[in-house]
Amino acid sequence: MLAAERRDHLLGLLAREGKVVAKDVAAELGISEDSVRRDLRDLAAEGLCQRVYGGALPVSPAVADYAARQAVAPSGKRKVAAVAAGLVRQGGAVILDGGTTTLAVAQALPPDLACTVITHSPTIAAALLDHPAAEIFLLGGRVFKHSAVACGAAAVEAAQNVSADLCLLGVTGVHPEAGLTTGDAEEAAMKRALAARAADTYILASSEKIGTASRFRVLPWEEVSGLITDADPHDAVVEQLTARGVEVLTTG
Repeated sequence: MLAAERRDHLLGLLAREGKVVAKDVAAELGISEDSVRRDLRDLAAEGLCQRVYGGALPVSPAVADYAARQAVAPSGKRKVAAVAAGLVRQGGAVILDGGTTTLAVAQALPPDLACTVITHSPTIAAALLDHPAAEIFLLGGRVFKHSAVACGAAAVEAAQNVSADLCLLGVTGVHPEAGLTTGDAEEAAMKRALAARAADTYILASSEKIGTASRFRVLPWEEVSGLITDADPHDAVVEQLTARGVEVLTTG
């Protein structure tokens, strides 16, 4: 099989099965695992897959910078945000992670909802300036411009001194095996620090993130309260998550 044909075969497997297992492909095609791994390295270099131990997973489309992500699945993000905003209780405290979906949550909060919003996102803090009943607590630190959020040691330390009823967390990848992932190590650490300060943590993920993975793990499934998504409830990945006990709130 020519290299171009192997490439198409690997991309087809990712699309159909949601993963590539190198040893299985090698046995199927009668080639060495090294050849499969080389092909996967080439695909990863082009941003077409996320390599993991033993093979590869679909790469998340949500790793572009903040400005570019604003144009990705805006309708799905608004649907997810509407469900997430409904979890914020009168008089409660919520930690809002940075990102375009959590920005939609801030915009979806009812104007008469009195709550405290804790965030490391200057964008979210600014969006809530006109919210008449929301108290805003902004965590500071080095600004990671890619996602327009504060990260690093100072931001993590600031997060360790707050508490909330609820944390609404964005990720770039949602996968049954890889867990919840994002594309930057410091941002992943900040997300863990935020989740650790809330009684309940829900993951916000529009459908294009379901079944994909990025390089750095944020949290395992055991450490979150549930997932909010606009993906079809009968999506294979959603059904896998439900079967393993993950609470999935769908927007349909």
